[in-house]
Amino acid sequence: MQSLARGLAVIRAFDADHPELTLSEVARRADITRAAAGRFLRTLEELGYVRGRDRLFALTPRVLELGFSYLSALSIPEIVQPHLERLSREVDESVSAAVLDGEEIVYIARVPTRRIMSVRITIGTRFPAFATSMGRVLLAGMPAAERDAVLAASAFPALTDRTVTSPGALRDELARVREQGWALVDGELEPGLRSVAVPLHDRRGDVVAAVNVSTSATRDSIDHVVAQYLPPLQRTAAAIDAELRLV
Repeated sequence: MQSLARGLAVIRAFDADHPELTLSEVARRADITRAAAGRFLRTLEELGYVRGRDRLFALTPRVLELGFSYLSALSIPEIVQPHLERLSREVDESVSAAVLDGEEIVYIARVPTRRIMSVRITIGTRFPAFATSMGRVLLAGMPAAERDAVLAASAFPALTDRTVTSPGALRDELARVREQGWALVDGELEPGLRSVAVPLHDRRGDVVAAVNVSTSATRDSIDHVVAQYLPPLQRTAAAIDAELRLV
């Protein structure tokens, strides 16, 4: 199990901002020794998941196989994407969908209009759930026991000077989100970023994903975000829910 975990850590060392890495960089980002990193990279290269050239390593398209089965079975991205495209055209902002994976959200669909974060968001990007609008509607929609277990295992670092880091305050916020059916996060994940999110439900009514609209605090006030973006976001979620009930 330890070898599997380290091998996955090596794969996750690569991302959109680090498509090519040296052996030392892989070791540092995966938090393993250079010797171990070398062994895992050679194995992954033999299996076709990594290519090496001029002392630089990069993932190959074959790594997509690792997530394809999950995405195919999920079917949510295929259903969500056309709805996100229509929503993005309507509000002229970036829109996304994500699912919960432990303490993090994972992006499964996205339509960007402009870059408003310091990091580039792609399919598979992860963020701490507690500090994101989609994460909060996903946490709020969980059964109480499961939500308490996730929160108990989570750390709440101050990502910005606005991040809610008190477990009690976060629980109060999740209760409010659960009651009103949507979440708004203002500069807690990154300064200047505002986003509003609503949940998506399966045929049983369980929350299975979330969609959001993201914008810049310099461009849109909180009142504008709620008044102009939340209604079309809710209509989009209702349309997606109607399709998910058929899956």
